[in-house]
Amino acid sequence: MGTGRLGGDRRARRLLFAFALTTITLVVEAIGGIVSGSLALLADAAHMLVDAAALLFAWLGVLFARRPADARRSFGYARLEVLVGYTNALSQILLVAWILFEAAHRFLDPQPILSGTMLVVALVGLLVNAIVLAVLGGHDHDDVNTAGARLHVLGDLLGSVGAVSAALLIRWLDWLWADPVISVLVSLLILNSAWRLLRRCAHILLEGVPEGLEVAAVSRLLEQEVGDVQGIHHVHVWQLAGGSRLATLHARLADGAVADRAIHTIQATLRDRFGISHATIQLETAACRNDGCAGPPDGGCAGAPRPGVL
Repeated sequence: MGTGRLGGDRRARRLLFAFALTTITLVVEAIGGIVSGSLALLADAAHMLVDAAALLFAWLGVLFARRPADARRSFGYARLEVLVGYTNALSQILLVAWILFEAAHRFLDPQPILSGTMLVVALVGLLVNAIVLAVLGGHDHDDVNTAGARLHVLGDLLGSVGAVSAALLIRWLDWLWADPVISVLVSLLILNSAWRLLRRCAHILLEGVPEGLEVAAVSRLLEQEVGDVQGIHHVHVWQLAGGSRLATLHARLADGAVADRAIHTIQATLRDRFGISHATIQLETAACRNDGCAGPPDGGCAGAPRPGVL
């Protein structure tokens, strides 16, 4: 069993444990929120309900992502993790909208709150969220599946901190407005992180160029370092999932160049310099006549005829 499979097994176990712990805690917080009358606790419980679903889907995403390719899905199920991250981000945004709506009502009509019950339950939630965050551990920057799960847990942690703070303010100063105010502040923090994750997942699903990589730079480097080619064009680079980069390109062979050697060198350079694990290369011995080659942004096709020009 390879190290990648072992890493996936560890992630799956951690996500499953986090799901179980989060589910138990959300029930406790929901009961505590109803008993105490705290919006901050109810918001955190609702947040944890979404988080429990997020952790469950993240766990399923890890399992399905390991399934091999088949006749209908030649790249396998790796992109499922991006769909999970995208869904997680959308659910967070919807949750924030609900909390803001409820907070507006609390501002207009403050409700009595049992601050003692609220404080105890909020402290329990804070402890559990800290444990879950530690269990999930650090993750690869490109692992958007685990990133989505950690985003939810981090939002829970912030929600618990806010609930503890609101409980103390209500208990010591009788500031009932602290409950909806802190709920709104925590929601805005969650919204910022959710929006960034949503944009990142959408970029991958739209097959955008991976972050930190420029297509023009790929063309320039290959032309400089691969002696068997005299032109690189029609370059496309995208991500199948987080961390899995793919590319297609056209390469015009230099006079006397060996085709197999050129392909091997291009693939090795793409892998070592840009982290592109899979590349499909079309070799040419004359000017490119593909309409898609005509012009920027990938540097154009030197000597290639423009569409409609023979």
